[in-house]
Amino acid sequence: MIFLRRAAHVAVLALMVIPIAAVLAAKPAAAEQRKRSQAAALARSMLTQLKIARPLSISGYSRAKFQPSWPNRRGKCSTREIVLARDARSIRRDSRCHPVRGSWFSPYDGKRLKSEKNVDVDHLVPLSYAWRSGAKRWSPAKRRAFANDLTRPELITVSHSANIAKGGKGPQSWRPQRRAYWCRYATSWITVKHHYGLFVTSRERVALLNMLRTC
Repeated sequence: MIFLRRAAHVAVLALMVIPIAAVLAAKPAAAEQRKRSQAAALARSMLTQLKIARPLSISGYSRAKFQPSWPNRRGKCSTREIVLARDARSIRRDSRCHPVRGSWFSPYDGKRLKSEKNVDVDHLVPLSYAWRSGAKRWSPAKRRAFANDLTRPELITVSHSANIAKGGKGPQSWRPQRRAYWCRYATSWITVKHHYGLFVTSRERVALLNMLRTC
């Protein structure tokens, strides 16, 4: 009889623990969803402020007009090396600041990369795309600032294969393979364009709004 009472008591406790665990697990998920919704609302607001125009000519473009090479920003560390260190897990660098060991996650395609040789630092808004969105009219100093921006979400570590597939395309022509990243990709794209006053095309705007629906 005592055994049955204890068993019943344990069963009641178990039934109480399950809902509590479910509530605790739901809280971070709900907070994350609110955060995504707020980011999407802000991005939609910023998108309405961007000028809609036809792309400028690519004539005159060269990467060197934005970035002849990755400049040193902190001692011996270049912009690229700073981003690689920022986005890595368990990174180890040599005396020249170059990463010799680490692990990187590529949000575009979900790949986990363990060699720096397979990792690219991508310009979220491609330099050639920015050129056609208004950067063609910028000063050389502003173009260099854009290409090495560590404050806005313009620089991101991705797999080499994803970076090659993306090339200089905009969201109307290319989207990350991982649908789960579409919200972050769209909000980041809009944030960068809004900060630098770059315009969007009508097709680009539609594509961004469609991705924001996944937030």
